[in-house]
Amino acid sequence: MLKDNPLISIITLNWNTTDVTCDFLRSISDQNTYKNIEVIVVDNASSEDPTGAFLAVFPSAKVIRNSANLGFSGGNNAGIAIAGGDFLFIVNNDTEFTPGLLEGLLEIFRTYPDAGMASPKFHYFFAKGTIEYAGYARVSPFTGRNGMIGCRETDKGQYDQVSQTNYVHGGAMMVPRHVVEEVGRMPELYFLYYEEFDWSEQVKRRGYKIYYQPGSLIYHKESMTTGKSSPLKTYYLTRNRILFMRRNMSWTAQLLFAGYFILFTIPKNTLSYLFKGQKGHLRSFWRGIFWQFNRKITFN
Repeated sequence: MLKDNPLISIITLNWNTTDVTCDFLRSISDQNTYKNIEVIVVDNASSEDPTGAFLAVFPSAKVIRNSANLGFSGGNNAGIAIAGGDFLFIVNNDTEFTPGLLEGLLEIFRTYPDAGMASPKFHYFFAKGTIEYAGYARVSPFTGRNGMIGCRETDKGQYDQVSQTNYVHGGAMMVPRHVVEEVGRMPELYFLYYEEFDWSEQVKRRGYKIYYQPGSLIYHKESMTTGKSSPLKTYYLTRNRILFMRRNMSWTAQLLFAGYFILFTIPKNTLSYLFKGQKGHLRSFWRGIFWQFNRKITFN
């Protein structure tokens, strides 16, 4: 039974995006209608200390400064370590709250005792009314990729029913404390990208389900930290796509994926980067592949 008015710990990361995070904090002040919250900002070793700027906008925020960039998983885990909430709302700093966001997510856990995680509906911040996320399709055992349900569709209410989904959206995910204590914190092996998919798989293996809540809406500025397309993004998407398959798929699926990746993905991406003159992306792509060799896969 969910107790009345539980404390929610809102955890967000900052890395050299002080202005973006300040806008996020203003959004909580201006739009959030649920008051029993604590706000934790984890700074992943930005070049300048942003603490003063954050506290000027949101004086009660708890600010952690990591001595090194711990990535998405490690940074959020640092916030989880000091969070006191009954629920953790892990959310990107490049988002904007809307009224009722937290209440709707809590309602999932009141209504569905088997809920282990929940994410809201996402709209693009710069194209409000256009859906980014209304749930996730399953990662294909063949390609190692998946898609967001409803992505780039005009929101006409076509995804306005609560539903189970395969994975939470890493940009905004609510998790009860007891689930984190049972399953463990986010897998830090990934550093960036695919970690929420892996965490979702771990939660599902414990018998919980993942829910999409259309009654909660968040606006997302999308890839403000790494850039829409960057060699860093290419490296981690390549590396972690393979890593996720190694950790979460059957041997049969892994063999299918290996065949697809070797015969199609490697030649296609290599030729594409060469043709476009994107040497940085090409190096990052191959670094992501070679990272796998002699790498023992560990599990939480």
